Order: sequence, then C-alpha cells, then structure tokens
Amino acid sequence: MAISTLKLSANMKDSFKTDIKCSQDFVIDQPKAMGGEGLGPNPLEVFLSSLPACICAIGRIIANQRKIKLNGINVDLEGDIDKDFLLGKTEEGRAGFVEIRAAIDIDADMTREEKEKFIEEITVRCPIADNIKNVSVVAGTLK
Repeated sequence: MAISTLKLSANMKDSFKTDIKCSQDFVIDQPKAMGGEGLGPNPLEVFLSSLPACICAIGRIIANQRKIKLNGINVDLEGDIDKDFLLGKTEEGRAGFVEIRAAIDIDADMTREEKEKFIEEITVRCPIADNIKNVSVVAGTLK
C-alpha cells in the first residue's frame, strides 16, 4: 500500500470568507443572502463539485491507461440535504447529504455496455466516491 498525505489549510477571519491554501489556492464563502460576500462557492458546493471532478479525472486516467480515445465526460450532479438540521432548526435527521445523484455522459467510441462498465470502474477507483460511500476517520484536534 502506498499512502500519500495531502495537506491544505483553511483560514477564516471576521466573515464567512475562507481562504484555502493548497496546490491552487481558492476561496470558499457564503452567498450574500446568507451573510457572506459571495466571493466563492459555499462548502456544500465545493464538497459536491469534488465528486464530478474526481469522476472526470479518474475517467481520464483509466482512458489513458487503456488507450481509449476519450473525447470527454459530462457529469450532472444533484445532492439532497436537510438545511433545517444544519441550521439548527431541528435535531432530527442528519447534517450530511441524504442522497447524491450523478448522471454521467461518456463521449467515446464505446457501446452502452462498455460505457456502463467504464463508469463502474470509475466509481470504484474514485477516492471522493469512496469517501462518500464508506466511513473515513475524521480527527479534529486543538492546535
């Protein structure tokens, strides 16, 4: 097993704007209607967007490994979440997404069956999909 450790940092000051420092720095924020400055996607959008981005990246890796001419991948994603729970309006339910649906279109010279098997392999090899489906240890400590 070859374990790699990815590192990043997040820094928030007096607003919802959170500066993320990683290989490509970016900002996560809340929309103005929610009290943010609207300077970037909110955390839920960032979380959800990581899944189709990973599906596309793993699809490209598999295509390159198999010498498949992959013209592109399009993923439409939806996620259902109970906002009343995350806003503290109820204690019933859960904070996370209760369902996430991905509609994947593969642009390649493949049969429907080949595309379905390709998507199956992508979902098995996609770290984001794996982390959504399976339990990972999340440990928080005070600095």
